[in-house]
Amino acid sequence: MSGNTKALRSRIKSTTSTLQLTKAMGLVASSKIYRSNIALKKAREYSAAFDKVMSELTSDSECHKSPFMAVRDTDRTRLVVIAGDRGLAGGYNANVFRLASTFYGAEFIPVGKRACDRFGKPFTSSERFSFADAQGIANSLCEDFEKGQFDKLGIIYTKYVSAMTQDACVRWVLPLSKSDEKSNTCTIYEPDAITVLNHTVREYVTGTILACIRESFASEVAARRMAMDSAGKNAKQMIDELGLQYNRARQGAITQEITEIVAGSGSPL
Repeated sequence: MSGNTKALRSRIKSTTSTLQLTKAMGLVASSKIYRSNIALKKAREYSAAFDKVMSELTSDSECHKSPFMAVRDTDRTRLVVIAGDRGLAGGYNANVFRLASTFYGAEFIPVGKRACDRFGKPFTSSERFSFADAQGIANSLCEDFEKGQFDKLGIIYTKYVSAMTQDACVRWVLPLSKSDEKSNTCTIYEPDAITVLNHTVREYVTGTILACIRESFASEVAARRMAMDSAGKNAKQMIDELGLQYNRARQGAITQEITEIVAGSGSPL
């Protein structure tokens, strides 16, 4: 019986340590949510402004001759896969990798330690990813696409819906799709629309990659806070249950000792 109470004490101590850890990680995630949401809002505004510009450019018939709007017969795909630098975020990383596994034969460009480890590439942090990092990847991708080294460019990221909901999805970037909407503004391009498009597309891809990374990071910290809250509740429940078992075991041991003393006192000398 004493061995049982000792084992229960050890489990209670271990679960209490886990509870303290989940509380700490939940607090860290909560502290990052405000900052990540501000960065997310700015990135969305920047991306939306660029989408409007690209929509206006791609509606021009001259721009349809651009190599960045070329739709090829082959299906060589490159995907930027954005995951987290750490785990313990519920299904955040698993959902991204599950979606990536559906693209057979694609070439993956990982961002985030978990993605880099999975695809065997050098480590690139998703939390500390900068505009210069996005620009470097975008320039390389646009150059390769223009040379015809691949046919489609997409980004697998996690869309931030709310603090409780985040969805892994794909955003297709290249080739640029033709816009059927006619612009109401009489924009004059110098020297011409196709030249502006070919120079602007690199900035567009840079902004899109950065926006998706900011969206993914906001989703990651929200998912981690929810996961730590859930783990904390489970740990508290487990501690309560273990406490009841410990009290019962301890009471049983005391009762057994009293019974043995009483039985011993009644025996003949």
